[in-house]
Amino acid sequence: MPRVVDHGQRRGEIAGALWRIAAAEGLEAVSLARVAAEAGVSKGRVQHYFGSRDELLEFAAGQLKLRIDERIRAAVVAADPAGPIAVVRALLVALLPLDDEARTDARVGSAFLIRALADDGLRATYRAGNHLLHDAVTTELDHAVAAGELPDGLDTGREATVLTALAGGLGESLLIGDTSETEAMAVLDHQLDHLRRS
Repeated sequence: MPRVVDHGQRRGEIAGALWRIAAAEGLEAVSLARVAAEAGVSKGRVQHYFGSRDELLEFAAGQLKLRIDERIRAAVVAADPAGPIAVVRALLVALLPLDDEARTDARVGSAFLIRALADDGLRATYRAGNHLLHDAVTTELDHAVAAGELPDGLDTGREATVLTALAGGLGESLLIGDTSETEAMAVLDHQLDHLRRS
């Protein structure tokens, strides 16, 4: 009986090889031949699943989004019983490269961000993701105001912009080793405490 091939799994394995290359050397090091060698398959096998380098990169970018979304979702679900501010904190912490998986994702994400500067489709995807993140933080801040955790009259949209920008900056600083995990968490908590006292 012929063996059933899981095409999704094979595509994921090939994309995983791209992931390792991109995390270590950036997207400019990615080619179909290099990915094939990293995955331990022939270049023809890679081309069977991905017709071009661009198609492979597009798939990997989608996988990156799914991985980050899942990390955020799990953090938010875990924090939800503690209230809206705890959810905001968990959401922002989930964006930070605090473990090996998150660091790898952040390095790959940085590589894709550079590519997005010259790729309209990828740039639109990044912008849509940023808007969703901003909206999620704004919504939780609105809930925090309604629950009395934050003062009335707070401009939650503006504060969401500050918090997401802060998380992005801390993420970059963590990646290059300019900030420790302890310092990054202290800065994030300082900003959340500042909101409570506003």
